Amino acid sequence: MKSIREQYWRYSLFVIIVGLGVAIFVELTPYLGGLLGAMTLYVLLRGQMCRLTTHRRWHRSWAAALLLLEAVVCFLIPLQLVVWLFADRIQGATLDPQSLVEPLRHLARFIRERSGYDLLQESNVSSLVAALSKIGKDLLQGIFSFGVNIIILLFVLYFMLTGGPRMENYIRSILPFRAPVARSVLTEICMIVRSNAIGIPLIAIIQGSIAWLGYLIFGVPSALFWGAITCFATVLPVVGAALVWVPLALYLALMHHWGAAVGLILYGVLVITQSDNVVRFALQKRMADIHPLVTILGVLVGLPLFGFMGVIFGPLLLAMFVFFVHLFKCNYLEGREPSGLFVPHNPHNPHSPHDPPHPENGLQE
Repeated sequence: MKSIREQYWRYSLFVIIVGLGVAIFVELTPYLGGLLGAMTLYVLLRGQMCRLTTHRRWHRSWAAALLLLEAVVCFLIPLQLVVWLFADRIQGATLDPQSLVEPLRHLARFIRERSGYDLLQESNVSSLVAALSKIGKDLLQGIFSFGVNIIILLFVLYFMLTGGPRMENYIRSILPFRAPVARSVLTEICMIVRSNAIGIPLIAIIQGSIAWLGYLIFGVPSALFWGAITCFATVLPVVGAALVWVPLALYLALMHHWGAAVGLILYGVLVITQSDNVVRFALQKRMADIHPLVTILGVLVGLPLFGFMGVIFGPLLLAMFVFFVHLFKCNYLEGREPSGLFVPHNPHNPHSPHDPPHPENGLQE
């Protein structure tokens, strides 16, 4: 009877935990971007937190406040400036949709004169104006949600930094792995987080800056705005930036700027595209070699869930899912220790994927 009662308590507690967990997860879904952002920044800032508190003997609250300021200055303010740039453009388009329709009418007139085909009829123009207004409102709502998630990110990040050791020990104690496997798992997760949180934005900034310079050289209107658009487009490997500079080159050709159009095409093929390959190759030597399909599908998954933040967190979640599937396959289907799925095996690297993480690089104390 005692055994049955203990089983009843155990399974009842499990049901309560799952039920409350599902309810809490559903209610926190709009704020997942902020929570994942806090976790990501914690992984990036944890090494500095260890140095300040262990080597320099700072109080954890003061060290957390300093790192919070660093996160705001280095990560959040540049991101907020980009969001404001988009918001200004979207608000202008929402208040004056004719500013977008007029260039389209000019293009339709050009096509009709050359081919006789009427691209934009009056009914289509009215539908386009209504669609642009709706898209503008939806994007502005997304920007407001982004601001709320930023506040949550800062709030959660502070408490993660101040209570880091206790949080890590608790997570380590409930991981369903043996100690050696747990160390490997934490190393892999840390590498995946760093690769997505640093690699994706770094590639975007470098390639977007190179594209922006080309737009300035060849006289593309609103070059800064289209450079920011190119930053987001670079998330899609191989063809990402081309989704921006190819239509811009066609626009220049339609405006009879043939020299600038040809120059932008050559610049895009020889400079923008090649810079993407060079930067990705250089980063893959130092970070996790994430497959391009994981990045593309991760963005498709992340954008509906997290909005703007999904560009980073979508590939992160999908890469972690692939890693845990690989871990399950190795442990329970093949009965062997898992090898590194994303960590590059570099013989010159003093830390192999299966070594315990260093206190400044992993999630161990």
